[in-house]
Amino acid sequence: MVREGIASLIGLEPGIEVIGTARDGREAVELAVATTPDVVLMDVRMPVLNGLVAAAELRESLPSCRVIMLTTFNDEEYVLDAARAGTSGYLLKDLPSKELAQAIRLAHAGVHQHHPTAVRHLVAALDRAGPTPHSGDRPDLTEREFDVLRLIAEGNTNRQIAARLHLSVGTVKNYVSNILSRLGLRDRMQAALYARDNGLA
Repeated sequence: MVREGIASLIGLEPGIEVIGTARDGREAVELAVATTPDVVLMDVRMPVLNGLVAAAELRESLPSCRVIMLTTFNDEEYVLDAARAGTSGYLLKDLPSKELAQAIRLAHAGVHQHHPTAVRHLVAALDRAGPTPHSGDRPDLTEREFDVLRLIAEGNTNRQIAARLHLSVGTVKNYVSNILSRLGLRDRMQAALYARDNGLA
C-alpha cells in the first residue's frame, strides 16, 4: 500500500513517469534491467534481496541508472552501506512528495540528495577515519558563503539555514549553488566533507 501510494504521488509530478513497482529486491533488479529507468527508489530493507545489495547490483548492471534509498531507517550503518553501494541519495519516507520529486530530478541530473541525518552519519564516520589530504588553501568564498558552508556541514537543510541566518530559502539556494560552483563540488555531501577536511566545520 505504501509502495503504490508513493508511486501514485510521484506519478502526478511534472516530468516524472513511473514505469514500474516491485515487491522485493530481486524483482526490483529484474524489472529495472528490463525497463532501464533513469532513477530507481529503493528501500533499505526488502524481502528476498535487501535494498543495499539490490542497489549495488543495479549500479553494476545499469551504470547510468541512479539509485535513491528511500526508507524509514536512518541508522549510520545503513547510510554508510548505501554510500558504498554507489547510491545517489539517502532520504526518509516522511519527505513531502514534491521534495521527493525534486530529489528524483536532481539525481537524474547527477546531483546527490541526502537527509540531514545521513549527512551527519557520513561526516561522523569520516571523522573517525581521520583527515584526508588537502591543499590547505582558503577557498575563495564570501563570509556569508562560509557561514552557509558550515551549516551545510552540520547537516542543515536550506530551510534551516535560512532560519538560522535570517535569509530567504531562495537566497540560501543561490549561496549553495555558488559554493558548489566555486569549489568544484558536485553536491551538498561533498561540500560537507570539504568543510570537514579543511577545518571549516
